[in-house]
Amino acid sequence: MGADLQGSLFDAFAEPALGALGGVVRTDLGRGAWVDVLPGWLTGADQVYERLARDVPWQAERRQMYDRVVDVPRLLCFYGENADLPLPILDQARDALSAYYAEELGEPFRTAGLCFYRDGKDSVAWHGDRIGRGNHEDTMVAILSVGEPRVLALRPRPGASGAEVSSTLRYPLGHGDLIVMGGSCQRTWEHAIPKATGHIGPRISIQFRPRGVR
Repeated sequence: MGADLQGSLFDAFAEPALGALGGVVRTDLGRGAWVDVLPGWLTGADQVYERLARDVPWQAERRQMYDRVVDVPRLLCFYGENADLPLPILDQARDALSAYYAEELGEPFRTAGLCFYRDGKDSVAWHGDRIGRGNHEDTMVAILSVGEPRVLALRPRPGASGAEVSSTLRYPLGHGDLIVMGGSCQRTWEHAIPKATGHIGPRISIQFRPRGVR
């Protein structure tokens, strides 16, 4: 289904488990936007990757692009509020994030969207999660990555002013890394997974969102 995963020796033997969220490092992006990053939050991430790659009912989608219909360059699966997640560790991750961010977010994370980037040709263009409440309210999107690292890039939305950081930020995420985009980030910043050249291994991202945010 994609390139072979080059797993880490530690993850090959570690049972999947979550670390403490108290070690997250926050970057203030300005205008009410911020990101939290915690490398290696999930240990045993390679085992989680293998299970998800094998067991999730991945869907290939096609979308209208100008005057033609094109393949979406990644595989997708969405779990709504009442759907069972494919692995218990993902339920634990969602619950831990809901508890840790309860005071700031004011509600739990409820849905999980999974994306499978099979190789460097798979990508997602610049965008913000602004379908629904994210278009006009502060919210959070928490992304847990398993598999090989891929760069998640962040930049201020074109025409936006007042950002503390004006250049593009690049976070190589994989092997159990966590990033949380919060505050006004979905409205005032954009993020992307750019295409990559060379031997690029597969990565799966799990995006936890509150109700009404896509």
